[in-house]
This record gives sequence, C-alpha cells and structure tokens, in this order.
Amino acid sequence: MRRVDDEREIRALVEQWCDAVCEGDAELVVARHTPDIVMFDVPEPVSSRGLAAYRKTWSLFFEHNPQGPARFRVVDLVVIVGADVAFAYGLLSINASEARCRLTLGLRKIDGVWWFAHEHHSMPVLLS
Repeated sequence: MRRVDDEREIRALVEQWCDAVCEGDAELVVARHTPDIVMFDVPEPVSSRGLAAYRKTWSLFFEHNPQGPARFRVVDLVVIVGADVAFAYGLLSINASEARCRLTLGLRKIDGVWWFAHEHHSMPVLLS
C-alpha cells in the first residue's frame, strides 16, 4: 500500500473513532486499539495501560460530556506515516468549546491493518 493510501486509511480511522465517541458507542471507541494501548490523559488517571484500563476512562468522559455531533472532533489533523508506524496530531474540540485539547496518536500497522497503540491528551496551562 502506498503512503498516501495509508494516510487516507488513518484519517478515516480517526474520523470513525471520533464518530463513535460522539455517539457514545464504547465498543466502537475501543475498537482498533492494541491490547497494550497506553494513554496519557488530562483527568485522573493520567496514565492508562491496556485495553481494559483504556475502556474504563471513557465512562468518565461520557458522564460529563453530552452526546452529539460536536462532542469530540479533531481539527487540523496531521498524519505522518512510516512503513508500519505512524503518528497523528491535532487539536481536539470537545462540545464545540473554544478551548482546545492537544491530541497525539501513535499507530502500528499489524498484518496490514492500522491500530491505535498510543494516545496522549493535554491541555495548555497559562502561566501568570
């Protein structure tokens, strides 16, 4: 597969993931994540390791963010693709808020299929 096709596939995967979050579909949210997924998040726990721990973090998000098409959207997504590793980054809009969360995703290509292996969310901190 050419790199441009890989990039297109990753962009579609990110879009499907965002749609699943917007719809509150926990099973689709965790789909296409490696069993050893590592996530660094803004709220506690700041680090989640493994699919079960990753899945658990979404209940808090769903509880505090209303379902709908603007619940979780990535803007300005950049995708950089290697032969079997890729990363993507952009700004995350939650509930169409003006505030933006930073998002970085690490992906692995396993048996010709892209999987999320790492996820990192962060919020800017204003220093006074």
